[in-house]
Amino acid sequence: MELIKLDFVDLAFAVGLMGAAIGLSAWERIGLEFNLALATGRTFLQVAILGYVLEFIFALDNPWAVLAILAVMLTISAIVARNRITQKIPQMLPLVWGSILLSTTITLVYTNILIIQPDRWFEPQYVISLGGIVLGNAMNAAALAGERLVSIMNASQLEIETHLSLGATPGQAIAQYRKDAVRAGLIPTLNQMMVIAMVTLPGIITGQLLSGINAREAASYQILIMFMIAFANLLTVLLVTRGISRQFFNSTAQLVR
Repeated sequence: MELIKLDFVDLAFAVGLMGAAIGLSAWERIGLEFNLALATGRTFLQVAILGYVLEFIFALDNPWAVLAILAVMLTISAIVARNRITQKIPQMLPLVWGSILLSTTITLVYTNILIIQPDRWFEPQYVISLGGIVLGNAMNAAALAGERLVSIMNASQLEIETHLSLGATPGQAIAQYRKDAVRAGLIPTLNQMMVIAMVTLPGIITGQLLSGINAREAASYQILIMFMIAFANLLTVLLVTRGISRQFFNSTAQLVR
């Protein structure tokens, strides 16, 4: 069964859902009308542009084009994560950018070589689709873990200095804070994995079922993607939290922030 295509009239009716949401917000005086309208416009514009860009990239069928779109997605995700963590630490952007790059690259290379094994390593159907999912989740994990660690360390400077004065190394002084931050970054992923297919129908399965893919094949890809996300998120938050912790100490192990 082929996917039923949506035309502009169908999309107009879809926008009607957001119009109804805006109306409900106004009726209940919640005050979210502007935010909902802005989110509606940005979603429509951004996804529409992405559709045309991806169509162009797929038509080019060129490895440099695939790497270019992934680089743009990586940079945007790093900027968003950095902004959510803090803009006061000078090296935060390259730290987050490098952490997400490394975790995403390792995950995609492992998946491509050992699992999917496409005819060409740069196959856009797989590299862009899977890369985008991993990047988006790594961005959220980095933002959650990084923001938690920065907040805790800023609020616990006296405790950290006490540990240092008693002979602890910087790593020992903030070990528990870092563990808490790593857990915070992974909570959404773990929660999703615990109840996946029980509480909600996963997005990947939904999309593949709509496109006519066999349900068992869709489930297999969903399992793969969840494991990719879990690994990439853990590696990302470990790298980000380690990098942030080093930014708080100088070469003589003194707390400087």
